[in-house]
Amino acid sequence: MIIRAVPRRRLLQGAASLCFAPSFLRFALAADVPRFALGIASGQPQPSGMVLWTRITGADLPDQIEVTWELARDDAFKQIAARGVETAQAAWAHSVHAEPSGLEPGRRYWYRFTAMGQQSPAGRTATAPAADANASLNFAIASCQRWDAGHFAAWRHMAQEDLDVVMFLGDYIYEYSSRPDVIRRHEGLVANTLDSYRARYATYKSDPALQAAHASAPWLLVWDDHEVDNDYANLQSQTLEVNFEQRRAAAYQAYWEHMPFPKSARPRGADMRITGRLDWGSLARIHLLDDRQYRDPQACPKAGRGGAATVMQKACAELTDPKRTLLGFEQEQWLANGWDSTRPWNLVAQQTLMARYSWRDPSNGDGLYWTDGWDGYSASRNRLLGTVSDKKLKGVVVLGGDVHSNYVADLKANFDDDKSPVVATEFCGTSITSTALPQDRINAARRFNPHVHYGRGDQRGYMRFALDAKQLQVQLRVLDDVMNINSNISTAAQFRVEAARPGAMPV
Repeated sequence: MIIRAVPRRRLLQGAASLCFAPSFLRFALAADVPRFALGIASGQPQPSGMVLWTRITGADLPDQIEVTWELARDDAFKQIAARGVETAQAAWAHSVHAEPSGLEPGRRYWYRFTAMGQQSPAGRTATAPAADANASLNFAIASCQRWDAGHFAAWRHMAQEDLDVVMFLGDYIYEYSSRPDVIRRHEGLVANTLDSYRARYATYKSDPALQAAHASAPWLLVWDDHEVDNDYANLQSQTLEVNFEQRRAAAYQAYWEHMPFPKSARPRGADMRITGRLDWGSLARIHLLDDRQYRDPQACPKAGRGGAATVMQKACAELTDPKRTLLGFEQEQWLANGWDSTRPWNLVAQQTLMARYSWRDPSNGDGLYWTDGWDGYSASRNRLLGTVSDKKLKGVVVLGGDVHSNYVADLKANFDDDKSPVVATEFCGTSITSTALPQDRINAARRFNPHVHYGRGDQRGYMRFALDAKQLQVQLRVLDDVMNINSNISTAAQFRVEAARPGAMPV
């Protein structure tokens, strides 16, 4: 329920503080049982509203709990813009997905929740600009935050960035159990039931740095495989397990319960739509893709297995089979019909490296490819980039994660043709914590992939972007030491892209 609000007023100048400090996250006084132990979040910003999220915590909760939320124009909550009451239900892990509407476009707000005699932290969020507004966009991309591979120091630094949006591109949790020698262990064994997925999200969301990053800006999210099972494809697991549909349904439910998605996205069994589109003023259209739920199984798997393999192109005809798809043909068509030729930029938020990446010389069909990514579905990639070429779109930027390495690449409509023009630019970000391949292997492969201008697997962190109508500026932000929660961060490299000319240029 939403109680519509008070008249609009001018945004208070200088009200926001980006510091990772108590003045920004104002927790309620300690109580016997913390009711907001997993923090708060916002997401899916629209010109007139967004989604506000929390989850009520503690043992022996009643089946239904009334949760009050309020949204303010100032961080002191003296200018209330909207407030309402939601019912947190046990069937959905007492999660709250409030959806204020009728707000002023292109401005910041502050929000908080109250339930069971306690008040949550205060978070900062924002609406998207009006469709015709001249706007800029400051955002970051991140992915792959394995709990037991390091500390979330990158989130502590991101919470201090002045961002309009955070885009998380997959692997929010890892379903694996932990080895005894890791820096911090997951609870329990492998997550594969609703209760165990819920417990895994609770572990991750207990991290103060991650909570701070959620509270600092609205998020846009897509998933990858580890939210369910490593290398799963549609309804097939890598171990070909029976009743995998039930496991996927449990995983999707836990995902929705812990993320700032609207009520309309609530999963139905093993299906949940995360594919979506957002226009950021007159500047950019953001396309959010799902490369897991609708894909064909990976090509040429190992005997008795599903999932990924690394295969020679000439030994696996399926790699180039035009009948195979990574996105599903319906989603492919949705994207093909939705490119925006009026705005200077189209940003594609998806899960993994799109550029061709061969581990051997690809001439004469001798390429060696990893089948879980776009290289395993090259016809699907060719259709996507061919449409970009045919429509003569200039400002297409593909954003990805998954491979735990920083890559900057040119995208071509035909990677087999050296003279094929560059049609888009790719920035594939490294992980928050998850480990990558040895750097010497990446260095050795670079000579087979001249369209890749930067490749580093020994960096953990995120990418930060500043976008205006003329150019995109990019900083690769990397930690000194992922094993140190207090690690410093620095900029390893900088690039820029001109709206009228695809391809990244070093700064």
